[in-house]
Amino acid sequence: MLLSDVNRANDAAICAGKILDAVAQLHSINEHDLYVTASGGISIYPDDGDNAETLLQNADTAMYQAKDGGRQTYRFIKPAMNQRAVQRLSIESELRRALERNELELHYQPKIDLCTGLTCGAEALLRWCHPTRGWISPAQFIPIAEDCRMILPIGEWVLGEACRQAMRWTEEGLYFGTMAVNVSAVQFREQDFAKRVFAILGKAGMDPRLLELELTESVLMTGAESTGSTLQSLRSKGVRVALDDFGTGYSSLSYLERFPVDCLKIDQSFIRQISAVGAKNSLVTAIIEMAHALGLRVVAEGVETKEELEFLTSHGCDEGQGHYFSRPLTPLGFAHRRLIAEIA
Repeated sequence: MLLSDVNRANDAAICAGKILDAVAQLHSINEHDLYVTASGGISIYPDDGDNAETLLQNADTAMYQAKDGGRQTYRFIKPAMNQRAVQRLSIESELRRALERNELELHYQPKIDLCTGLTCGAEALLRWCHPTRGWISPAQFIPIAEDCRMILPIGEWVLGEACRQAMRWTEEGLYFGTMAVNVSAVQFREQDFAKRVFAILGKAGMDPRLLELELTESVLMTGAESTGSTLQSLRSKGVRVALDDFGTGYSSLSYLERFPVDCLKIDQSFIRQISAVGAKNSLVTAIIEMAHALGLRVVAEGVETKEELEFLTSHGCDEGQGHYFSRPLTPLGFAHRRLIAEIA
């Protein structure tokens, strides 16, 4: 099989894994249940050969390595790539059990009103504490979860747990503002996404106006018609929508007027430039002014220094979050921080 349109070697591994899974499905023939296993070998052009014959020979060699390794798996011809592939397979397999074993948890990073200095919201951030590996970075496991579509049950759990935590704080009389939850493109493109959100809100007994869903620009770029319909449905019930990592994508600015969005979150890479020697901050200023002209709130991500805070405040940025204010906290840590702030 020739994959002519892949950008990364890992894309070939994903495809190979899907093929093996499909082949391994139960086949019933004449009342007999048959199970078929397969082995795969992968070679990459031009690293593993600059012609078809060499590539095929290397892929064949890699396939026999897969057979020797126990079958129902795949191998790259190069050991280093095999190591990465095995690590990915291991994380994918263990991630499937992480939900059942209660290894996933949410931490909450406060969002601060830059005018008053008070907490005005919390962003729910997914964390995975593996029993033997310890804390695994979201940057490592979330892309894998998206590739194997585990992001769907995980994303639903995140949204449900964030809503449940919001209601626990409400019942305890703790003001937290709005609860922000990141939504992946895979989740958002599900046909019944809005219906699922409303069901989770209803089950938790949470006011939709207290929920803010964070989407990246890439989500708006795909399926504009269905995207607009889903956003309208969410907004009709009061759910807020934030455009996350603004400035790092390639979407047209016309999308900001076309789609019902409540706020822009300036990516932390732009905020980091504020403290850089000789840096030009006209882009951050322009984003703030443009957003306000469109009636949108502006949130600065990754605020880490007093200089960054002073610049953002002087230019009218509405909210900020980052280590300057607080690192992501456990539910108890977030509640403790809010109580201390109220006493102060």
